[in-house]
Amino acid sequence: MVQNDDPPSYDREARGVRLVAVLLGLTVVSGLIDAVSYLALGHVFTANMTGNVVVLGFAAAGAPGFSVAHTLTSLGAFVVGAMAGGRIAVRMDTGSRRTWARVSLGAEALLVGVAAVIAFAAPGDHATTYPLIALTAFAMGLRNATVRKLKVSNFSTTTVLTMTLTGLIADSVAGDGAGPGSLRRASAVVAMASGACLGAWLTLHHGARYPLLLAALAAGVFALTASGRE
Repeated sequence: MVQNDDPPSYDREARGVRLVAVLLGLTVVSGLIDAVSYLALGHVFTANMTGNVVVLGFAAAGAPGFSVAHTLTSLGAFVVGAMAGGRIAVRMDTGSRRTWARVSLGAEALLVGVAAVIAFAAPGDHATTYPLIALTAFAMGLRNATVRKLKVSNFSTTTVLTMTLTGLIADSVAGDGAGPGSLRRASAVVAMASGACLGAWLTLHHGARYPLLLAALAAGVFALTASGRE
């Protein structure tokens, strides 16, 4: 009789970095991405679509420094990325959560990596603005759809903090709650602010290429190390 020495599937799912830590890291990446897009790509967001809709209103009203075309490009690419993420979820929802997370993050790393290559190849070239917007917004849409479907508690998204902040305060002791999930929510706020600060510093001093490269490398590391456990 041949003995099967392979570890059980739940052991394979548990190998790697917990999803909570991965999502916190991705929240830092979101700060990096939005720092690049807002400061270097014409005052547009490619991760935070709530801000982008507001920016679209500014641009439509003729406010200086904003572009309807740039914002619509970001919104359109994000929507297509979210659709792609939804299709991946349908195909992989019944399989390994670990594999699902790694495939999606690998795709994000590839998309942002291509954006970084473009930024290095033509630093400061305005002709690269639309490709950089489209690539990063598509990657963020793909990631948001994946994070939503993974359903990690207190992490419905890694790009918008409005509901995170609301939950943090409303469910706190001050808000007459017991404070469930407060540490995760507070950590997400710190992660976003840290990524935005680092991304802004790099963008202002070195352009879009280095923060994009850092974002791609971080996504790649998470794609290689993410586990399927929360």
